[in-house]
Amino acid sequence: MKFLGVIPARYESTRLPRKPLKDICGYPMIEWVYKRALKSNLDKVVVATDSQEVYDEVKKFGGEVILTSKNHLNGTSRIAEVCQKITDYDVIINIQGDEPLIEPEMINSLIDSFKHEKDLKMSTLKHKLIKKEDIENPNFVKVVTDKKDYAIYFSRSVIPYPRNENLDIYYKHVGIYGYKRDFVLEYSNLESTPLENSESLEQLRVLENGYKIKVLETKFEVIGVDTQDELEKVRLHIKEKGITL
Repeated sequence: MKFLGVIPARYESTRLPRKPLKDICGYPMIEWVYKRALKSNLDKVVVATDSQEVYDEVKKFGGEVILTSKNHLNGTSRIAEVCQKITDYDVIINIQGDEPLIEPEMINSLIDSFKHEKDLKMSTLKHKLIKKEDIENPNFVKVVTDKKDYAIYFSRSVIPYPRNENLDIYYKHVGIYGYKRDFVLEYSNLESTPLENSESLEQLRVLENGYKIKVLETKFEVIGVDTQDELEKVRLHIKEKGITL
C-alpha cells in the first residue's frame, strides 16, 4: 500500500485570519506541519489550499502543494478533490493544517492500522482526558469506543454520562484521520446527516451511514491553533522546549 499525507490549508479563518501563514519562531505554521509530517512513514506529503499566497509559500520552502477550489465546505471535500487529481495512492492521511506540533508517531499509528486491517476504511486517534474541566469542555470532542476500538459515538457533550463518576473512561478525539482513497470519494458524496448537523461533527456522517471508524489511543496531545492565544502558547512551547524543524 502507498500512503499519501494531505494537509488541507484554508486561508480564511474567522478567529485567526491568514492562519497557515502565521509566523511561528521564524517559519510559517504550514511549514511546521509539512516538515513534521515528512518525518513520518508517509510516501508523499502534499498541501491542499485555496490560496495562491499559501501555494506560493509552500513552493518557496520546497514543499508539494495543490491549488484547490474555494468552494469546499470542509477538509474532507478538499481532500476528495486531491484524490481525483492524485490517483496512485491507496490510503490518505488527513493532517490538520493548524497543528504545527503534530508528532510523526501519530501519523505512523494510522498508517499501521491499515497495514494490520486490510478491510479498514477509516481510522482516527483519541487521547485520554484526566481533568474534569476538559471532560466538560464543549470545545473538546469526546469519543466512546467498543471493545474492539471502533467508535460508538463522538460528541461535544460529556459522554458517557457520569451517573457513577469515573474519570478513567473519558477520551478526547484527536482530529487526524486515515481513509482508503476510494472511501474518501464515497464519503464526500454522502449527504449531511442529522447528528452531524446537530453536533457540527463531520465524522458522525460516517457512523450514521453504517460505516466503522477505528479509534487508536495516542499518548501525544497536540496543541491546535484556532486563536491568537493558542498561537502564542505554541510559540512559547517551542521556545521553552527548544524544538526545531
